[in-house]
Amino acid sequence: MSLPKVAVVGIHGHGGSHLRTVADLEGRSLARLSAVVDPREPDDAPAPWFASLGDLLSAGADALPDVVVLSTPIHTHLPLARAAMEAGIDVLLEKPTTASLAEHAELVAVAERTGRLCQVGFQTFGSHALPAVVDLIARGEVGQVTGIGAIGTWVRTAAYWARSPWAGRRRMGDRAVVDGVVTNPLAHAVATALWVGGARAGTDLAYVNTDLWRANPIEADDTSSLRAVGTDGTRYGFGLTLCAAERTPSRVIVQGTAGEIELEYEHDLVRLRTGRVVAEKQYGRTGLLENLLRARAGERLLCDVRDTGAFMQVLEAVRTAPDPAPIADTFVDWVDGIAAVTGGPAGKIGGAQGNPEGDARHPVVHDIAEWCERAAREQRTFTELGAPWTVKN
Repeated sequence: MSLPKVAVVGIHGHGGSHLRTVADLEGRSLARLSAVVDPREPDDAPAPWFASLGDLLSAGADALPDVVVLSTPIHTHLPLARAAMEAGIDVLLEKPTTASLAEHAELVAVAERTGRLCQVGFQTFGSHALPAVVDLIARGEVGQVTGIGAIGTWVRTAAYWARSPWAGRRRMGDRAVVDGVVTNPLAHAVATALWVGGARAGTDLAYVNTDLWRANPIEADDTSSLRAVGTDGTRYGFGLTLCAAERTPSRVIVQGTAGEIELEYEHDLVRLRTGRVVAEKQYGRTGLLENLLRARAGERLLCDVRDTGAFMQVLEAVRTAPDPAPIADTFVDWVDGIAAVTGGPAGKIGGAQGNPEGDARHPVVHDIAEWCERAAREQRTFTELGAPWTVKN
């Protein structure tokens, strides 16, 4: 029986991790790399190289893969995923799903029309810690849930924002891009908190309030807070920044009347704190590409494109919000060098900090870690909390 053929589209940057994943699957006789696609020809291609997905799709039936992995700019997600599915190919699509809610609806329609599988690359959805957290909530371990928050305090250098023409952009011409902290680097924090709270479809959220800021000279947000409320009444708070003094593990916090659950989603680590118990457990994880290959034989997708509607409601709120306001220089220090380069084990979420050989300067917003913690725990925005850079003189 021949192995499923996998092509990786976009092999530089994060695409390299997908090549390593396919190599691991090859070693376990679960798949084989049949093609790599990138405008830049690699010096030592591990499989036949094509400059574009169109070139691969027109190369003949023998060249067509069974699955394509799309690790490409945000604004290319819809057209590339649509082309692949219409060619009869299943797709693993990097997050965020698309650049707008309308594009997400179109992508879902393509998946339903073609009958192809479309898995979105929210790696945390493969974590065995997530259903464990949901089970703790269902068993009443923390009592009545009073709020769910996500805290992300990361570091991104000037080189990160210079890595590509679309980096840090809200739009390019008439195309949405939305490459900011909420929708790309810390999108996992948002999506994971929503998943834990049971919000999957766009109709699971009643509204989203945004408070977008930037310390870098970019279009998009690099320091933001949000509040969302589910149609079931669940309150969500998000405090997210790429301008921290040091990178710390991102966390989802479930607060209840009898305790709290803390999930370090980068490490699949769950901590339960109640009046009776303090416990910690680390879980395993199922890879999304491996799950997609098994789903071709009937297994359920862990991150079906249809299950990213709630996250896309948040992205849409960010996309349609006023442009992020600059944080005044008074509240920002520029630092040369990175205190913490990686956030988790190899292959897990958020290791790269941009080009390490490029400009290593990065802004640090004063006391931002504390403000992010408060935004998540109190489900209030930086402006509502009175963070000093938000106060008009």
